[in-house]
Amino acid sequence: MSRTRPAAVAGLFYPADASQLHRDILSMLESVEVTEKAPKALIVPHAGYIFSGPVAASAFAQLKNNSARIKRVILLGPCHRVPLRGLATSSADFFETPLGRVKIDHEAIKLIASLPQVREFDLTHEQEHSLEVQLPFLQEIVPDFSLVPLVVGDTDAEEVSEVLETLWGGDETLIVISSDLSHYHDYNTARAMDSETCVAIEELNPAAIHYDQACGRNPVTGLLLAAKQHGLDVTTLDLRNSGDTSGDKSSVVGYGAWAFSQAAPR
Repeated sequence: MSRTRPAAVAGLFYPADASQLHRDILSMLESVEVTEKAPKALIVPHAGYIFSGPVAASAFAQLKNNSARIKRVILLGPCHRVPLRGLATSSADFFETPLGRVKIDHEAIKLIASLPQVREFDLTHEQEHSLEVQLPFLQEIVPDFSLVPLVVGDTDAEEVSEVLETLWGGDETLIVISSDLSHYHDYNTARAMDSETCVAIEELNPAAIHYDQACGRNPVTGLLLAAKQHGLDVTTLDLRNSGDTSGDKSSVVGYGAWAFSQAAPR
């Protein structure tokens, strides 16, 4: 009998009504300029759609011209509810959103199951929003894909990078890292901190990113290590904070979007 992880934050972080959710995502995607590069990996924020949805859309829209090639999505995000050591897989067969169910790729999970930093831990997935909020965007853009959902806890860039290397694959595999940036600073402080984080990401410099700069620091830095190893180029697509989207600039959360693509031959 198959097991489904139901949506935990529908109606909170994004609309619970499928028709409204569909319209909202299409509206956000339509305003984005799409480049010619085919991303291998994305970094996207995970706040409520009213705060960070347009920033996430700036990254997911880059998949439009190449979405048919994507068959597997490796999705990593930080834990907010149930802490853990390492990276957690799920025993579920499907993750569900108002737009339908996404099949979990257990064959891919078997490839990393023997790594000491990886374990199955359903409890940390149950209420975790950092992965769930990315799924409706993927469901709207990618016609048919399986999912490897990984909640990332106390670990380091090398351990995350090892997981990514094992699952790297070819053009059929997309990596999505879910992370917000600085939290609860005033507007100008946040802009300065997030600009420093942006430079570190663009320079593929994981050592320059600290925990107060990105809640998803561990998956982000793991991707930077792997991206450097594979010679990927980084494009910054958007960088702003909740003061730009909600208007309150006294205490803000930073959001950014980046695409990682194969470097052009020199």
